[in-house]
This record gives sequence, C-alpha cells and structure tokens, in this order.
Amino acid sequence: MTSEILEEKPHILVVDDDNRLRTLLAKYLGDNGFLVTAAAGAEEARRRMQGLAFDLIVLDLMMPGESGLEFAEKLRLTDDLPILMLTAMSESEDRIRGLEKGGDDYLTKPFEPRELVLRIHAILKRARPEPVASRELYFGDAVFSMERGEMRRRGRRVHLTEVEVSLLRALGATAGQTMTREKLILSTDAGGEGRAIDVQVTRLRRKIEKDPREPRYLKTVRGKGYVLWPDNH
Repeated sequence: MTSEILEEKPHILVVDDDNRLRTLLAKYLGDNGFLVTAAAGAEEARRRMQGLAFDLIVLDLMMPGESGLEFAEKLRLTDDLPILMLTAMSESEDRIRGLEKGGDDYLTKPFEPRELVLRIHAILKRARPEPVASRELYFGDAVFSMERGEMRRRGRRVHLTEVEVSLLRALGATAGQTMTREKLILSTDAGGEGRAIDVQVTRLRRKIEKDPREPRYLKTVRGKGYVLWPDNH
C-alpha cells in the first residue's frame, strides 16, 4: 500500500547550485506531498533524468557553467517536461526570455515557499487537463488535437508548452470570435498582464504560421485581442 501511495505522488526535480536553498526546497516540497530529487547543476540533472521519470523541473536560471536558460533550451529540443523557473532577475524582459526558452512559469527570488507549491500544482493541473470535446484544428500541414492537447506536422510531434496548449484550446473553442487579452489570461493561467499573452501568441505563431510576421491563422484584432481562424473553421 505504501509503495502505491508513493507512486501516485508527483516527482519533482529541483536543480539549483545553492546547496542551502536546494536542501530547503527538497524538504519543503517533500513535506507537501511530492517526491523530490535534487541536482546541483545541468550535468547532474541530465544524469538524474536518465534513470528517473519526473513530472516537473524546478530550475534555477543563474547557475555557473551551463545556465538554467541554456539547459532549458536544450531540453526543449527533445522533452515536453514542464519547467518552473527560479530567477533573481526582476526585469520583465529577463522573465520573458525565460518563457521564450521553454519555461512554463517562473518565480522571482525571494519567494514564499507556499507560492512555489501553488504554482507547481497549477502547472501539473494544466499538464493533466480535464477531457475536452474531441476536435481537431488544421493549420496547413499541422493538426492540433483539442482532446489530446497535441500538435503534429506531417506526422511528427511539435512541442507545445502547457500554456500554449491551453491558449490553443481557448482560442479553438471560440474559433472565429475575438478573445480579449484579459479573457485569455484567465483561460490559460498565463498570469501577468497583456504583455505575457502577447509573448505566448508570438511563440505560438512560430509553430502554426508559415510566416509569423504575416499571420494567417492567429490574427491580432487591434485594440481588442486575438482571433483564431483554422483551415477547418
């Protein structure tokens, strides 16, 4: 019975070069219902990932050697594992850069440990969304399954972050209708202000548009928000 309970706990990989913080995070997350494995840097994290399956990575960005940003960017080439980034950088452009490298969310140090737990639960919930109506959206040679939250282009899977999946689902459910930035923030748990949605839209266009600068499918409605026009609408 004990082993079955342990197997149901989400397994978190904490990657941080600060030994004290790494130890505190591992203990706090462990006390709050997670299985936790810790790594002091990118190289050790990769070794851990070779032998263990994780549900989410808590990743410090400012690490010596290979930075968290570099690690995240390389990981995104092969893995969809959700990433919660920890950063001491407070500038919005630095946080946006982290999202552009594949982060699903971020926390600025110092932070309340309880907020970390809440954000982890939010990411994991988005990673296991409630069933939605079976439907597919077509964008040229790419197809997005609303039910599976998966995009494929000519049979090959296209990586989407959890926020991008929720963004496509929200826009797809109201295809042909304009959604305001405020509604999209609420529908996707993207957080932040309108600028955060703009960043996510820009990233998503790179994956569904032939020319992201002249979008055909995901259009801006000036002064209002965005509208999605898939081929099959």
